[in-house]
Amino acid sequence: MKKIAIAIDGPAAAGKSTIAKRVANNLGYTYIDTGAMYRCVAYYALVKGVDFHDENAVCRLLPEIKIKLMPDNTVYLNDRDVTADIRVNEISAGASIVSAYSKVRTYLVAQQREMAKEGGVILDGRDIGTVVLPNAELKIYQVASIECRALRRHNENLSRGLNSDLDEIKKEVAARDEADMTREISPLKKADDAIEIDTSDMTIDEVVAHIMNLVEEKTQ
Repeated sequence: MKKIAIAIDGPAAAGKSTIAKRVANNLGYTYIDTGAMYRCVAYYALVKGVDFHDENAVCRLLPEIKIKLMPDNTVYLNDRDVTADIRVNEISAGASIVSAYSKVRTYLVAQQREMAKEGGVILDGRDIGTVVLPNAELKIYQVASIECRALRRHNENLSRGLNSDLDEIKKEVAARDEADMTREISPLKKADDAIEIDTSDMTIDEVVAHIMNLVEEKTQ
């Protein structure tokens, strides 16, 4: 069976990473966590005391940022495990801001394309099918209602022992959607040849099974 490149796009907290990891595991593919890469940039800016909105200052940090994505989904920034650190709400918001910067995107997209050259990979993000891998053999656009996505993020925070306010998360998710869809550089949008999946009323297993069927169709 030939190995293909799979792109999963969609708004924040639509469950893209969870689904992508499960599908990658089932197929024996490499999961490239693009969102974690942007989160690393935001986290490094925070550590260095750089305002997320200061584009020039953020971009000056890029040569100092070395990211490693491990097979077990551990994320290393400059040889330090930041897997949990980059998942807090402040970094989520910061990632949305810094990912709009052209130099940041160019720096990370080049790395992502290099990783995907041989196929057998699955990437998720906002512009994988439209910008990063426009020639991906399978493109998914994964969506869910704001209420559903906020509840998922809320429960995820609670499971990690983090303080969480559901109403506040709903506001953050809505604001993130607006920022991602209206940014000038690589806005969130569905690729013309992407298959849309609304996961609001689907279990993780159902979504994974659906995508596995699509992969089988593409690789026969």
